[in-house]
This record gives sequence, C-alpha cells and structure tokens, in this order.
Amino acid sequence: MQLTEINIYPIKSTRRIALQESPVQPRGLPWDRRWMLVDAEGTFVTARKQPRLALVQTALGPDRLQVTAPGMPQLELPLSPADGERIEVGIWRDRTPAVHPSPEADAWFSDYLGQPLRLVQMTDDILRPVDPAYGQPGDQVSFADGFPLLLISEASLADLNRRLQRPVDMRRFRPNLVVRGCEPYAEDRWRRLRIGDVEFAGVKACSRCIFTTIDPDTGVPDPAREPLRTLGQYRRRAEGGVYFGQNLIPRSEGVIRIGDTVQVLETAGD
Repeated sequence: MQLTEINIYPIKSTRRIALQESPVQPRGLPWDRRWMLVDAEGTFVTARKQPRLALVQTALGPDRLQVTAPGMPQLELPLSPADGERIEVGIWRDRTPAVHPSPEADAWFSDYLGQPLRLVQMTDDILRPVDPAYGQPGDQVSFADGFPLLLISEASLADLNRRLQRPVDMRRFRPNLVVRGCEPYAEDRWRRLRIGDVEFAGVKACSRCIFTTIDPDTGVPDPAREPLRTLGQYRRRAEGGVYFGQNLIPRSEGVIRIGDTVQVLETAGD
C-alpha cells in the first residue's frame, strides 16, 4: 500500500491544502485545524451551519496564513500572533482555551457569512486532550472534531461511488491521509500502522454528518443528501451513526511523504 494524499485544513471547515510531505507531531500535521470560527457564545461554527465556509481557501506563507473567498479581499493572519485575548470556546462536548487574535478577521468572516463571528486560534501552548475513552494520557488534538488525523482508502471511495448515481471525490470526506492498495473498508480494522517511518494507532471509525453532502466546488448541500443517504444504507451501525474512514493518533514523530509505504502492524481481533 502507498500514501497518495496528505491534506491539511488550517481553518476548520475550509478547503484543504494538499501537501507532498509533512512532519507528524503529537497533535497531527502542523497547522491542521489550528483556527476555528465561534459564535457570540463561543460555540464552534462549521460548514454544517455555514456551507459557504467550504469555499474559503487558505495558503501558508513563511509567517502568515493567507485567506481568500469569493467576493472578498484577501485576509492575512500571522501564524504566531504576538498577543491576543484568551477566551474559552466550545467544540462538541469540549471546552478549551483559545486565542482571539484579530478583530479584522472577525469582521472579514462576519461579513462573508452574514453572522457575527470570531476567529480563534490554538497556539502551541494550548493543549486539548483526546477523549480518554480512545486515547492515552498525553494524547492531544487541535480543533479537529475529535482526533489528530483521519485516513480513508481510495478503495473505500471507489466502492461508494459504484453505488451512487453521481460519483463524488475524496474532498467530500476531508481526510488528512489517503492510501491506495487495500480492499474497500480495510481501514476499519486497522489498529496499528506505519506510514514511512511514523507509527499511528487506529482508534475509532469516523462518524459522518451532513458536511459530506456539501459540494466543495459550490458550497451548496445536495438536496438528496448524497452521499450520506447511500452510506446510511450499508455503513450504519446498530449503535447509531454512519461511518466512513478511520481516525488516527500518532504514536511516533517523523516526516511522511506521498508515495510512502503503508504497513499494517495490527488489525482488530489480532
């Protein structure tokens, strides 16, 4: 098996940046989901409620994040803010500190999405633990929903697309890592794997939501709720939820590259 994609999403719910290689750190890939929008109550806001977030594009410069969107001027954010108000924000059941670095960014996103919003950042000194039911002491995550990385195989997407009237591409599912060379849904059972020289634990299948129905090119949700509707016909579990992809936690650090060999070290039931 080989690694065929490496993706980061610096601002939660915005478009990916595709990479050829990346370091792997305890909280995942550098700059992945390190910014997030929150409402007036400090609760996270994603494309589930604001689908046009899916059209926001980011680019990493030497010391700044450049942000663009249809009809908007370019916004620039320092990668390492000199200062900023500390606030507490909510993401699912978690409460975590965050830095509120830029009133200009607040105004930019509020104007673009038509809702009062604040942009917050997770700086290196802020630690958000992974759910202890799935991780080990010290495991951490950025503003991703629950885990440092998401992996999906090309075979799983190909199997789904054989069931759809209109195929979708991998961007619908927002993985960090994509692999080629396994059977469909083989990743469901992976408990330990190595990509290049870096080891990962497969800790939980990824439960999917309405975000998968948003066209990444238009920011418009599919009225037929595809591909979520079709996934629900054969990927729904008895305990509830529709699953596609495997969440990972790094178990070592290093650099991964497109073309790296992917080796499964342990599967469920071994």
